[in-house]
Amino acid sequence: MPSVTTRPGETTLMDFRLLGPVSAFSEDIQVPLGPPKRRAVLALLVLAEGTPVSAERIAEALWDTEPPTHARTIVYGHVSALRGLLSTEPAAKLATEGGGYTLHAPPESADVWRFRTLVRRASDGPAAEESAALLREALGLWRGQALGGAGDTPLMAAAADRLTEERLAALEQFAAALRACGQGAQALALLRPAAERHPLRESLIAAAVRSLHDADRQAEALDLYHRTQRLLAQELGVDPGAALSEAYLAILHARPAERPAAGRSASEGNTAAPSEAPAPRPNTPDAAPPPCLLPRAPAGFVGRTEDLDRLTETVRSGSPPLSVVTGPGGVGKTSLAVHWAYAHAGEFPDGILYADLHAMDPDGTGPQPAGVLHDFLQALGVAEERLPADARAAEHLYRSLLTGRRALILLDNARDSAQVRPLLPGTPGCTALVTSRNRLEGLVATDCARLLPLERLAPKDGVRVLRTVIGDLRVAAEPAAAEELAALCDGLPLALRLAAARLAARPRLALRAMADDLVDEHQRLSLLSGEDLGVAATLRLSVQQLPPAGAQLFRQLALHVGSELDGAAAAALSGLSPAGTRTALDELAAAHLVEEWTGDRYLMHDLTRLYARSCADGADPAGLHRLLVHYLAAGQAAAAAAEPGSQPCAALPPGVSPPGAPPVFTNRAESMAWYVTERANLTAAVAAAADAGHPDLAWRIAVHLWPLIVRQVHDGWEPTLERALAAATSLGDPDAESRLCSLLGWVLTENGQHTAALEHLSRAPDLAVRAKDPRGQVIALINWAAALERVGDLSGAGTRREQAARMAHALGHPHTETLALYHLAAHCLSAGRPDEALAHGLRALDIAPDQMSDERRVLLLDTCGAALQRLGREGEARRCFAEAAALAGPVGPGGGPAAEHEGGAAGGHVRALAG
Repeated sequence: MPSVTTRPGETTLMDFRLLGPVSAFSEDIQVPLGPPKRRAVLALLVLAEGTPVSAERIAEALWDTEPPTHARTIVYGHVSALRGLLSTEPAAKLATEGGGYTLHAPPESADVWRFRTLVRRASDGPAAEESAALLREALGLWRGQALGGAGDTPLMAAAADRLTEERLAALEQFAAALRACGQGAQALALLRPAAERHPLRESLIAAAVRSLHDADRQAEALDLYHRTQRLLAQELGVDPGAALSEAYLAILHARPAERPAAGRSASEGNTAAPSEAPAPRPNTPDAAPPPCLLPRAPAGFVGRTEDLDRLTETVRSGSPPLSVVTGPGGVGKTSLAVHWAYAHAGEFPDGILYADLHAMDPDGTGPQPAGVLHDFLQALGVAEERLPADARAAEHLYRSLLTGRRALILLDNARDSAQVRPLLPGTPGCTALVTSRNRLEGLVATDCARLLPLERLAPKDGVRVLRTVIGDLRVAAEPAAAEELAALCDGLPLALRLAAARLAARPRLALRAMADDLVDEHQRLSLLSGEDLGVAATLRLSVQQLPPAGAQLFRQLALHVGSELDGAAAAALSGLSPAGTRTALDELAAAHLVEEWTGDRYLMHDLTRLYARSCADGADPAGLHRLLVHYLAAGQAAAAAAEPGSQPCAALPPGVSPPGAPPVFTNRAESMAWYVTERANLTAAVAAAADAGHPDLAWRIAVHLWPLIVRQVHDGWEPTLERALAAATSLGDPDAESRLCSLLGWVLTENGQHTAALEHLSRAPDLAVRAKDPRGQVIALINWAAALERVGDLSGAGTRREQAARMAHALGHPHTETLALYHLAAHCLSAGRPDEALAHGLRALDIAPDQMSDERRVLLLDTCGAALQRLGREGEARRCFAEAAALAGPVGPGGGPAAEHEGGAAGGHVRALAG
């Protein structure tokens, strides 16, 4: 059945989402809407469905008290900002008409319209299966509380309540459609949380009671009814109505539910199966006592309470139960599974079968399924001479012996799904528990396995591991060192026990000394090894099992400059195609050698990263050069998007081209988010380029960091910029030196290091002249003036700012001239010449290019407002401040909006604005 959200041959629409946090997407890229009030404006326009919304109505939605006197100006500012965000969308237009504002967009671009359309189609009388499918799709559009993040004024709250009422009605209709299909239990996942949030909505509680009954959970259904009955009496003084009473009576008059068949889903079956009495065993001539093949219980097992609870829930929710505990080597999968098996042995009166499948044996000679089956059959009482020679016959006998039994089968260290399948019991009463370093997604697809990813230990549990080995006294004597040790061991129980064993064997070794030794990355892996095992050996086994693409990428990760990377960086490092890189990353993630995050991003934990570096001899050194060029090209794209129209900092070196297409940033917010995410990699890339003999890349990567430096100027940029300046100086390139002197000098100025700043800034203009870069000279003069102003030389500062403004005007480059005029206006304002400041500020606003950032426009408006205020023109000043406030939106990553910077323009301060 086609969805209402797509139509063949149709172009991609703007996607307005109100059924959750208010947001908008253009071709799956989120549009940065800004502050809550702006989101509320958009929500009202979308809900109006193409009819005008007056400014008064919008003001009522934005303020729950009397709106401020300049409310209309603020409303206009938000509308103007939304109009700008939609300006590139041909199918969405925000118009002023009919005494208000109208959003013209196809109705299907709003999730509210799609939701209502699906519900209406489901109500038009189709078959129950089709109705359920339509309602499932409709409810799937909800992502949380309606109109989230758009404020909670009475008007917005009422709108959200109306949407919530529509959702609840659709949910009840969905439950009824599923019951008509004989699948009522499937609605429980949605009904239970909704019933908890709305405990007095009888129609919803009735639907939940019926679904619980359909799932053979009569006790829970009766409990829910009686709790609701008491709550209605206490809160409202009434008895349950007809719908809830009928649901209750249906339980009382029903026949006992039949045991679910083995093929039914978990939501249809009885989730409490392990607690039921086992069926009678079949009579076998060689019946043996219940076997228990478990290895000895893990000593000193600590923590993992939540993981154990999740495992219990996972095991009990399957039909038949099949769970896979997965995680990196050394994380404690076997310990968790064996500990759980001992704790729950009473639930398996017919025995526990265990086999170590030795998936990580380096020569691949681990036990074969046929051999394991023979071991299991003998444990179940089959004499050796009666063991079937045929593997398929052994499987059939194995499963027939388990029929009607309540047993646990624990398959440890599995390599892949094919190794596991012949050993699965396949009977409802038996539980299968598998551990593997790989995710075994094949078992999920074919056998409905439930995955339980095992995370690294939390710091407090890591310290508890140390306590179990070396005792409380040593840990209590050095608690800070113990916490650092736990962190240096990456939360891996294996690494923690190896470190603790080293301490236990050396009672005079202080925890602080051990931690200091582990800080040295060159010896950490060797210290985390024992008599017959170690972290490096464990990781080596995982790497040896990798397919070719994953193995190639892992070798290249030895050259990576940081601990995180995305697909593009991985492709640059490995030299693989984008498709090959995705395959390789999936293989590394499946083996838990990298951790997959959201947004095509992967993390390599410290111990894995150190092991990769220990294998650097096998890496192709050209991969580092490709990676550095990738970061440079991406930085160029980010800087251009952060300030459209700004002067490019630097081109790629001659003869160098990017290893792949650079990322595309559609707006400033996307580029700034990329800078924040990649900061550690970019600063490390500067050092790596300098160390590897690529000074031409080192300085270029550094200067393209300027948009983030402006926002986070106090975050310790000096070492990176000094390294880049040294690289530029070694090249004898005046253009590179000028840019780095200007940028570093500005950073030093903003951090109060004025003497050092002036040493660099006084050189920058002459270097720009030598480089024949007049625009760079303008920037250098502006930054030099800022430093002079900080040391009290107002005359020298004014001279250089006036010179910069004249030069910028002569260049005929509006972006540079706007920047110079802003700084000249700010200087005139601090020098007590508000009339000149106003003239320069207005001139800058007049010539500002259309693509100039909101942050810079805010600064210019703020400066003009301050000048007007000092001139006694209060009304005009308030209008400037209000317009600036409407544009400012939320503060940026650096704590507030800042002036943009082309190689080092001074930052600015936006005054607090009313409204």
